Amino acid sequence: MSVTAPLFEPFTLGTMTIPNRIVMAPMTRNFSPNGVPTDEVRDYYRRRAESHVGLIVSEGTTVARGGASNDPRIPNFHKPDALAGWKKVIAAVHGVGGKMGPQLWHQGMLRKPGTGPEPQAASDGPSGLTHRGKAVQEPPSEEEVWDMVMAYANAAGEAKQLGFDCLELHGAHGYLIDEFFWGVMNVREDRFGGDLPERATFAAEIIKQCRLQVGPDMPIILRFSQWKTQDFHTKLAETPQELEAFLRVFVDAGVDCLHCSQRRFWEAEFEAVDGIDGLNLAGWTKKLTGLPTITVGSVGLSTEFTGAFRGEGSKTRPLTDVIERLDKGEFDMVGVGRALLQDPFWAQKIHDGDISALSDYYAAALKTLY
Repeated sequence: MSVTAPLFEPFTLGTMTIPNRIVMAPMTRNFSPNGVPTDEVRDYYRRRAESHVGLIVSEGTTVARGGASNDPRIPNFHKPDALAGWKKVIAAVHGVGGKMGPQLWHQGMLRKPGTGPEPQAASDGPSGLTHRGKAVQEPPSEEEVWDMVMAYANAAGEAKQLGFDCLELHGAHGYLIDEFFWGVMNVREDRFGGDLPERATFAAEIIKQCRLQVGPDMPIILRFSQWKTQDFHTKLAETPQELEAFLRVFVDAGVDCLHCSQRRFWEAEFEAVDGIDGLNLAGWTKKLTGLPTITVGSVGLSTEFTGAFRGEGSKTRPLTDVIERLDKGEFDMVGVGRALLQDPFWAQKIHDGDISALSDYYAAALKTLY
């Protein structure tokens, strides 16, 4: 296991120590009828917790806003029956020694009106604009924005009460929090709008209110991205200086860790600054903030997640580069999505070096290691 050893070193985030650096990235599955996690969902997470996944971040689970999701099978994190289901999930994960946090989620304007568990509810957004800047509804008042903030905070409080180890806020990929970051969709003239650091105020207030709910010790993770589901080529920050000013808002608000989503983790974030082999988004984020970071984006694969929805095939990619970067300290943890989605024992097989037990899909990626 010598080559993969950096993946299996313990890591401490706040008061939480995880046994290794593998993080199960959140992946929406729509397997929770009426928003309630079932025993199948419980067992899905338990299998991965007992198979060398260091930290599990749940699939996106919605906060208490009527327009938070487009599908009633997406789990929620606010109704009593759903919370009872999540209590079974965390008990099962803890029962095998695992660590887990819920990802608190709101789809924002990506949710099509008339869909989801409350089809009559309006979709939420910072200014009532689409990703093309088209006005489709009235902008929310400051009071309504604050209600969105507290929906996240109240869900964080539930996570604490249920015994989860940490929590993650989904601030990436063009969903609600990320829409506040994006100048095309956020044209507010109050304290939730302005330049990029000012547009981060919404997320900062969520972090602060979550902290009040969970106390000083429970780690809060924020997931963010430069790209959007609506526009793969957009960037919030074009330079390291712009990124530093943006991220400083979250540091000051008290976030513990930043989960840095790239479509392809191996791509340099600011190639013009440090070259084609330069730091990725997680690397720059750690350098600029000093906070622990998680890298994620096609780990072990040659195509990014969204390509799967377009029917693109994916070839394996050796894990040596991500392990080398981890070992050098460019980032602290590695988020793995599709590999763990299709195989609950993927991390176990990496740990054991059991190439013969791996599916052909992933075996080729490990032949460079053993």
